[in-house]
Amino acid sequence: MRTIVKIVATGVIVLAALAMIAYKYNDYMKYPWTRDGLVRAQVVQIVPRVSGAIVRVPISNNQLVKKGDLLFEIDPSTFQATVNLARAQLDNMRDIVKSLTEQAEGMKSKVNESEAALSQAKSAVEAAAAQAENARISFQRSKELLAQGINTQRDYDDKQTAYQTAVAQLSEARARVSQMTAALAQAKDDLARSIADLGTPGADNPRLRRASADLEIAQLNLDFTKVWAPTNGYITNLQLRVGDSAVANQPIVAVIDSNSFYIEAFFRETFIGNFQNGDRAVVTLMSYPDMPVEGKIESIGWGIAQQNGSTGFQLLPAVKPTFEWIRLAQRIPVIVRIEKVPDSVKLRAGTTASVVVMTGTSTAAGPVPPVPRPLQ
Repeated sequence: MRTIVKIVATGVIVLAALAMIAYKYNDYMKYPWTRDGLVRAQVVQIVPRVSGAIVRVPISNNQLVKKGDLLFEIDPSTFQATVNLARAQLDNMRDIVKSLTEQAEGMKSKVNESEAALSQAKSAVEAAAAQAENARISFQRSKELLAQGINTQRDYDDKQTAYQTAVAQLSEARARVSQMTAALAQAKDDLARSIADLGTPGADNPRLRRASADLEIAQLNLDFTKVWAPTNGYITNLQLRVGDSAVANQPIVAVIDSNSFYIEAFFRETFIGNFQNGDRAVVTLMSYPDMPVEGKIESIGWGIAQQNGSTGFQLLPAVKPTFEWIRLAQRIPVIVRIEKVPDSVKLRAGTTASVVVMTGTSTAAGPVPPVPRPLQ
């Protein structure tokens, strides 16, 4: 009798253990979980745009800063002097361009005057030519009348003198035209030279634009001496002090974006086949073991680095020995975006977290389904 009781009791215990194992396995498959999780955040590396000595650091280590808060200031004296010089060069260039513009306008007026003088000279040639022709006709007639004995020698001499004077005046008028033509050509050459020296007139003048660009660059460098917080976040590992030197394009301060915290959980590859973006999750931080927070799967990694096959000694592939009867599942990173964080929970990048995923809940509405306490 006692043997039967023992057998029955043993069977009950074995069945209960098997049932418990089956229950736990079902929960484990329905609610995959991992303790290999980390709190992550976007870290903004503050990089100065100019080099110089630090003259002001109004922030302290681990301080919360708001977007637009001053982080530090570089000595602005040299950059202010550069701005003053660039502004003076711009003013000087404006005077030069103004002078060249006035010179070009003067050359245009001279060209117009030369064109008018040439037109008058040509008109004078036409008048002189007509007068010379009339004098020639009068002289020719007087010559004929003198030959016939009708005209006097005196009249003939007067007509001859008038004709010679008209011819001389015509020659002078033609010489004047040649002179005015040469003067017009010289004026046009001077105008072309003035326009070339000036370039594009007005605000689009290349010299003005160059001087304006130099001033803008100098002003930007002066503005870069003050470095502002690009986002809300936490200053961490601050090593900056007044008197330190900032080097352009070298990170000098780190700001953890306070709105970018997420969980990176590493799940075995045997689980992720049932995961979908949007599946609900429960995150338990090691810092707050009794305060689980809700989240959703945001993305699932598409690849991880492989150790086997990587280049090793003498450029040969490195291969780690394995036991054929043991196959270790790889871990795939899964990004979980936290939705609700209690006020008493302070997320810190790099801290440890456990994550439980409720598969098949990507389209489910309402609160997160209850998860067994041991898995939390």
